[in-house]
Amino acid sequence: MDVLIRSKTQIEPSHVDTINKKNIFHITNGDGAANIIALSTIMGDILPWRDVLHDGPVPSGLSLAELAKVRARFLAAPAFGGFDKVYQQFVKRDAILQSCLNYDEIVLWFEHDLYDQLQLLQILDWFSKEDLSNISLSMICINAFDGVNPFYGLGQLSPEQMASLFPRRQRITSNQLDLSKRLWKSFRSPSPTLLEAEIKNDISSLPFMKSALLRFLEEYPSYQEGINRSEKQILTMIDQGISKPGKLFANHQKLEESPFLGDWGFWLKISALANCKHPLIKCHPHGEFRLYNGIKPDKPFLDQQLSLSPHGHAVLAGSEDNIMLNGIDRWLGGVHLYKTNEVWRWNSTLGKLQNKK
Repeated sequence: MDVLIRSKTQIEPSHVDTINKKNIFHITNGDGAANIIALSTIMGDILPWRDVLHDGPVPSGLSLAELAKVRARFLAAPAFGGFDKVYQQFVKRDAILQSCLNYDEIVLWFEHDLYDQLQLLQILDWFSKEDLSNISLSMICINAFDGVNPFYGLGQLSPEQMASLFPRRQRITSNQLDLSKRLWKSFRSPSPTLLEAEIKNDISSLPFMKSALLRFLEEYPSYQEGINRSEKQILTMIDQGISKPGKLFANHQKLEESPFLGDWGFWLKISALANCKHPLIKCHPHGEFRLYNGIKPDKPFLDQQLSLSPHGHAVLAGSEDNIMLNGIDRWLGGVHLYKTNEVWRWNSTLGKLQNKK
């Protein structure tokens, strides 16, 4: 899988002044959008930003190079490859990022969901520390596109539709860079109180950031049941009779105002609920939830049947606490949740985090 993608098309001479007047570098949220940009009339080199920052450790005090090792260890699963492969992808990505400072213009292409907004924070934080005096840094960040309904992201667009967004790019301001630097620091803090406080401030210069970060806080375990919003949605769907992994994922996407969770991350959430000391989910025919080897789900994986265990019913009803049943060892940004008697939890009634002791 290439880290840098180059445009595959040539543009008509009449379009040169509007589309290819500079040496341009693009950064976007992944391979889907990157490949569409490459097939469009937009010229330039393209860097897909491959990381699921809403899941796993993103601790403070580490440089981009140091953080690469942490993220590679977390992502070193069969769907992504072993540690060495994933780590080298990060090393190449970060080297290409550094080289983009040699371009005339840099364009960031992102969406409104949590996955994209965290990537945007990381990238803008990095640019906030660089000399941009000779570079035009601009951004395209949307939550809708005419004629595409429902709109989930840039990956739905045709090359022609993608190209139509290019003239709408907006110059990134110093205010946006400063705000991103603060928010990224808060996201990586070992305590979530900094991030929660920042969300209460005016962060509208990044218009989709507040809703994305509020959704991130909902990934903290709930105050009463000890499961987060995604986990509660999974248990509720299974309780309603949706038993196959594929259908669960498809329906879960419909429950999100702005879907952000990929399929592999979704399967890991099911695995954590099923393959634990006191399972909340029962799996047939194996007695455990089995993941697949390779890139795509195979038939044995998709044919697994899921149902709630007695503990699953009790947790969903609020009469048992999953953290008390199964403990917790999870990272959310810079916060490590691991002490069962001192865990930050999301109180949906009050709309805030509380440290339950």
